[in-house]
Amino acid sequence: MTSQHMRLKSLNVGLPRSVEWMGRTVETGIFKDPVQGRIQLGTLNLDGDRQADLTVHGGVDKAVYVYPAEHYPFWHDVYPEAELPWGMFGENFTTEGLLENEVHIGDRFRVGSALVEVSEPRVPCSKLGLRFGRNDVIKRFLESRRTGFYFRVLEQGEVGSTDEFSFVPRGERSLRIADVTELYVNKTADAAGLQRAVECPALSESWRAYFAKRLEKLQA
Repeated sequence: MTSQHMRLKSLNVGLPRSVEWMGRTVETGIFKDPVQGRIQLGTLNLDGDRQADLTVHGGVDKAVYVYPAEHYPFWHDVYPEAELPWGMFGENFTTEGLLENEVHIGDRFRVGSALVEVSEPRVPCSKLGLRFGRNDVIKRFLESRRTGFYFRVLEQGEVGSTDEFSFVPRGERSLRIADVTELYVNKTADAAGLQRAVECPALSESWRAYFAKRLEKLQA
């Protein structure tokens, strides 16, 4: 890792709630609030945290959503009128020193007494528009490449809001989060790049299946 200081800036949790949005009632877990002290991190989520729509959120590959604190100034410039508290993007971990162009799929970190592994980037859904009260944020989020990423939990443990991350080296590193996001966004991606993603064992199965279909069409 090139970043020397990797730590939690905020630990955020929240339970699903019903919200009126675009003329209908929506169940969402995107509202997260900072918490103090130490809480248990399990294989599916943090204590006190849940996802609403389990068809697209949650699961072992998306146990923890991570968003870099370094991106917040960018969004303050884009939406100067908006209040942007930690957890605004629905992240569980607001972090310092873990950026998409440095973090690789399969990277492992000790944080607190838990061991986590980078599994996939985040693709925004309509709930992000709900959180901001404006739908244009969804397109801007992906275009900005400031997506954040997910951890799977390899060893459960306790984490606290000021914990530091310790990188666990384990041989050759794979695709960066930024590389995977670029493959997703760039529909003219080359076969070699798609093949690398398909053959990346730590990348979530759903992402590998998606890139395999893209590769198959490209080679047809």
